[in-house]
Amino acid sequence: MNSAALATYKSEVTNELSDILKWWMTYMVDHENGGFYGKVNDDNLATPTAPKGLVLNSRILYTFSSAFLLNRKDEYLAIADRAFDYLTTNFLDEQNGGFYWSVDFNGQQLDSKKQIYGQAFATYALSEYIKISQNEKALALAKNTFELLEQHSFDPIHTGYIEALTRDWKVMEDLRLSDKDQNEKKSMNTHLHVIEAYTNLYSIWQNDKLKLAIKGLLSNFKDHIIDKNSYHLQLFFTETWDVKSALVSFGHDIEAAWLLQESATIIADEKEIKAFKQIALQLSKAALKGLDESDGLWHEFDYKTAQWSKEMHWWPQAEAMVGFLNAWQISGDQKFLFQSFKSWSFIKKYIKSRKGEWHWGIHSDYTLMQGEDKAGFWKCPYHNGRACIEIIKRLK
Repeated sequence: MNSAALATYKSEVTNELSDILKWWMTYMVDHENGGFYGKVNDDNLATPTAPKGLVLNSRILYTFSSAFLLNRKDEYLAIADRAFDYLTTNFLDEQNGGFYWSVDFNGQQLDSKKQIYGQAFATYALSEYIKISQNEKALALAKNTFELLEQHSFDPIHTGYIEALTRDWKVMEDLRLSDKDQNEKKSMNTHLHVIEAYTNLYSIWQNDKLKLAIKGLLSNFKDHIIDKNSYHLQLFFTETWDVKSALVSFGHDIEAAWLLQESATIIADEKEIKAFKQIALQLSKAALKGLDESDGLWHEFDYKTAQWSKEMHWWPQAEAMVGFLNAWQISGDQKFLFQSFKSWSFIKKYIKSRKGEWHWGIHSDYTLMQGEDKAGFWKCPYHNGRACIEIIKRLK
């Protein structure tokens, strides 16, 4: 039964990957102003004057590079080349290094701050692009961004990475990634994506300093970020790692489960591999607590107020597909495999749009969240595209 079910699963996500990428190639390319539109709504209508974000452009570069690496379709390479050219022409800070947070629809600098989350995604994407292009400029930029983060964002006293800096890498007051975040020096989210970026860079550049940084990040997760009782991730911290949040993000729990294990695997540290396989299972079990009766993953839970954020967004469902499949591969426990299947079924029923791509999410009564982007500053092909690619590779 499992063999047939896995074959069907692989076939369906293979088709889904093709559909997702086709949608992005059809609706997101900005032929008039260059690069990609900053926003497309749920009816597939672009806002040509919307700002263009570093995260969106980097995630497009990553996803299409990864897709080309998987199946060598020339149209995917063309989009990856377009994203690389736009990133390095419009987002790159030639004077100070690193990348701007956003540009306007014409590609002119809009917000010049160095949000470390954004620098991480640029590094992540450049590292993936190097795998398909052997582009020396991409490699030099990825290495340079790593060095800039180690020089300016890394905390040599308490370890970890400060959230944001000014254009010229100086201290700034408002460190928030978005209006929804807390203004704290350190966050789980930034650390998760810094280690993700560093891991991808290490896969093509086995540098000792980089490996040491990855090991330090793994320690940050073990020592500070993963709650030792609940095995949920803690979200916000002071400079000295005092916990400043009572929120649980179930999508990040299940995403971190497989990403941290991958980091240990890529640096080939047997002790860390063993440890993070067990941590992956514990994080996966913790994430199970966020499922509702329809097998969708809730957005957040606040331990302080005992309140649920009763929305189910697109990206935690994508990460659930991969994270629970990974937990099954580690443990052989069928419940994780079936949960990965169920997450995909939930997506097909509630999240996948009949007009292509995925909706932002649904409310607790399973009605669609209105007014949200289908593509935009935060809505990118990275979570769902990567989930499909991961499952295809894992089930080969």
